[in-house]
Amino acid sequence: MNRHSTRRRAGRLAMAVAGTVAASLALAGCGGGAASTAESPAASDIDPDGIIEAGISYTLNGSFDPMVASGAVTVSANWHIFEGLIDLDPVTQEPAPALAADFPTQVDETTYDIDLREGATFQNGDPVTADDVVFSYERVLDPANNSLFRSFVEFIDTVTAVDEDTVRITTDYPFSLIDDRLGVVKIVPKAVVEADPEEFGANPIGSGPYALVSAVPEDKIVFERYDDYNGPRPALAAGMNWNLLADASARVTAMSTGTVQAIEDVPYIDADGLAASAEVESVQSFGLLFMMFNTKAEPFDDVRVRQALHYALDMDKIIETGMLGNATPATSFLPEDYPNYHEASTVYSYDPEKAEELLAEAGVSDLAITLRMTDTGWVKEVAPLIKESLDAIGIDTTLDISQSASMYEKVDSGDYTVAIAPGDPSVFGVDPDLLMNWWYGENVWTQTRTAWADSPEYAELRTLLDTAVTQEGEEQQESWNQAYDLISDQAVLYPLFHRKLPTAWSSQELVGFQPVPTTGLSFLDVGVAAK
Repeated sequence: MNRHSTRRRAGRLAMAVAGTVAASLALAGCGGGAASTAESPAASDIDPDGIIEAGISYTLNGSFDPMVASGAVTVSANWHIFEGLIDLDPVTQEPAPALAADFPTQVDETTYDIDLREGATFQNGDPVTADDVVFSYERVLDPANNSLFRSFVEFIDTVTAVDEDTVRITTDYPFSLIDDRLGVVKIVPKAVVEADPEEFGANPIGSGPYALVSAVPEDKIVFERYDDYNGPRPALAAGMNWNLLADASARVTAMSTGTVQAIEDVPYIDADGLAASAEVESVQSFGLLFMMFNTKAEPFDDVRVRQALHYALDMDKIIETGMLGNATPATSFLPEDYPNYHEASTVYSYDPEKAEELLAEAGVSDLAITLRMTDTGWVKEVAPLIKESLDAIGIDTTLDISQSASMYEKVDSGDYTVAIAPGDPSVFGVDPDLLMNWWYGENVWTQTRTAWADSPEYAELRTLLDTAVTQEGEEQQESWNQAYDLISDQAVLYPLFHRKLPTAWSSQELVGFQPVPTTGLSFLDVGVAAK
């Protein structure tokens, strides 16, 4: 299934470069989606001494250590520095062997053997061993380490070394998504991490095609090619400079003047203008804007009231005016172009009369709310339109727009009734189980933020999700379909729309580049064009 995207071609003719990535792409949902038909660029098209210059829209903060790294910048940097056993391609989101020589060999329904790539080394020259793999998994799985990624691999029971180049993974139960999840854990050198974990977080060492040279907040991140990398995706450039340009106008100027060869997060209002000098493509992502409720706060303990607020929103106007068309209204938890998509039993089309009827049925009148929202640029653009829709059905709406940390501080203290915020866990994985468990797992979202964890509906959802991961094929899809239906009907935390991500790049300077359907830029299999 082809991913939805809008592409604006540069006014000047793009250089024809033989052997570049083919045009046919697919956005995969969970493992098993359509594959990319990419070909490796011909060596004659690439300048082996070229340096990739990129414009990054997010600030650098936190550790690069892949056990804890969750920032937009560090996660995308780690695509290039580290490898998992099986990694998801950032563009196609398809799993493929990375440090593993091949996909896992299934010994029985809960046991898998994995051979490591022969001759693989870390960027300090040390060989990658089975002990490094065991260490990497055990540190993520250890509750004492508080790894964000532990919940994604909790299906794993043990990871053991069979010999120096082979590991055995056992699972607590049959788990059908193992190829999609193994890449959550990046393999790190045990000796280096144990010697100085803090230093490792600042100056990471992985087995990937690029090594980190330096990282200066508010300035740039510098990478160099790791020449001894022997894996499937060698660096095609001598290095990369990621210029940290959080200011949108600075990013656009850098792209239009040729200071950089690619930028992420093109402002929607600048996309058409920038297309005069660059390729601009707006790719449909999973990334969403969601509305969530404190279900312990009346009247939002009543599902009819929660649904009423969804029906009240003129989503076409919100998207066309606030997002300049760069989003798709939610018809399910997943976007329509995800392979595991199923139209939900409740689709919140614009129906203000139905919204008013639901409020009346619930005995609610003269409702006044403080709507808490984050100050993300594009979120602020839609905020007044959302207020306008809610005011139109008689809800007295006060907007409280603040930085994300400030908003969640209020949410976590229980000082809210309704909140709207963005989210995109697809940077960590794209299977429906991972994506649903991000918000509906046994975690802070259900236990504190929505206070939904003790409801019978939540217990039903947990049963569906726990059953689905043990199933395959049509049975698995049916369990997920029931989960999508329940999530949509309850509207405790539910997407308003899935947004599109505009990326710009020079097809005359970069060979093989494709935008990714999530936050970040990928330069795997990308080189600088030979002059």
